[in-house]
Amino acid sequence: MINTITNMFKIPDLRKKLLLTALFLVLYRLGSFVPVPGVNVMMLKEYFSGVRESGGNTLFGLLDLFVGGNFERASIFALGIMPYITASIVIQLLGSIVPYFEKLRKEGAEGQKKLNQITRYGTVMLAAFNAVGILVWLSSLPNVVPRGGSLFFITGLLTLVTGTMIVMWIGEQITEHGIGNGISLIIFAGIIARYPAGFILMAQNIIANTGYLFKAGLAIIVMVAVTAAVIFVTEAVRKIPVQYAKRIVGRKVYGGQSTYIPLRVNTAGVIPIIFAQSVIMFPATIAAVIGRGGGFWVTLQNWLSPGAVLYTTLYVLMIVFFAYFYTAIVLNPTEMAENMLKYGGHIPGKKPGKKTAEYINSVLVRITLPGAIFFAFVALLPEIMSSKLGLPFYFGGTGLIIVVGVALDTLQQIESHLTMRHYDGFMKKGKLRGRSSGN
Repeated sequence: MINTITNMFKIPDLRKKLLLTALFLVLYRLGSFVPVPGVNVMMLKEYFSGVRESGGNTLFGLLDLFVGGNFERASIFALGIMPYITASIVIQLLGSIVPYFEKLRKEGAEGQKKLNQITRYGTVMLAAFNAVGILVWLSSLPNVVPRGGSLFFITGLLTLVTGTMIVMWIGEQITEHGIGNGISLIIFAGIIARYPAGFILMAQNIIANTGYLFKAGLAIIVMVAVTAAVIFVTEAVRKIPVQYAKRIVGRKVYGGQSTYIPLRVNTAGVIPIIFAQSVIMFPATIAAVIGRGGGFWVTLQNWLSPGAVLYTTLYVLMIVFFAYFYTAIVLNPTEMAENMLKYGGHIPGKKPGKKTAEYINSVLVRITLPGAIFFAFVALLPEIMSSKLGLPFYFGGTGLIIVVGVALDTLQQIESHLTMRHYDGFMKKGKLRGRSSGN
């Protein structure tokens, strides 16, 4: 492991990517401690502390998880990357429904450039809408905004929207010039930043009450077991055998070998979890802000709060939906079948063309469902542990899935750089995979 880490910094290109990624993440964390002008941060922290002590599992607490505590601190990055994710979801959905967006998606680099620009415009509008709601909510809390009024709303709106655009820019820079997916790494950094405080709180509870030691030990055991299960499912693949016929071009012989198509059980990765959270938090945030006075909006807010039956049902259904939706975007069975036919390949026992595409599609449908249900269960695990065992489960659920998924994806990208340059990777199979890809 030490040699592998040393090798990472021997490759100039990889070293540059790692340092740039670290620099951008540090900038993001530094900005997380710059508050919005006019907000009494100490009073806001007292409000959240009171909610936690009363056992409240609020929507804003869930939002705070995704933005790394920025919401509790009312920082300039309080909205985080969620408006960008929501805008991306809308654009991707429109790409499957509206002909104009579908055409742009098929135009290659130029079409993707236009879609990215439209996504940025959508991000600004969603950020402005969310910022207004948050500012109204902050103003309604006692002593949190000592001097409200139009000046507070104007400066707060500009600050929050600008903060969202900076976070989006940081994510794009990491994706383009760093290592890993920038958007996922920003969420990853925010979740990881909360872990030390959780461990400290757990230690304090053990010191205050030795009977808590059993619960803490159970939490750690479950955490380790769930982490291992998430890694296993994330790395699990269904191998479809493919046979290529021999082709003679001039004096060279091509094909005549057996290989396989690796279809992941969790092709979409952490995307369904992030998408589902983003979608369900949007109407819930509106209900939380509007419903301060009571009535229907309070009822809707309670329905869409973590732990409620409607919230749990919608959350699970959306995870399953986005798992299938994103898998359909990433993998096209028809194109895979056409490419196999083009290069003389076929799946044993299946006719080339349409039958092959139908078979691949049926396999994807079968393996995606259990993977999506498993991740939905893990996402709900903290609520199950809390309600059934009375255990404050700090390290699990959605955050754990995102942390494990993003970490594995980033490590795989680092390993690809190492194996291309004949260095040993983090995994024993890395060298073999690098050799096979080079043949």
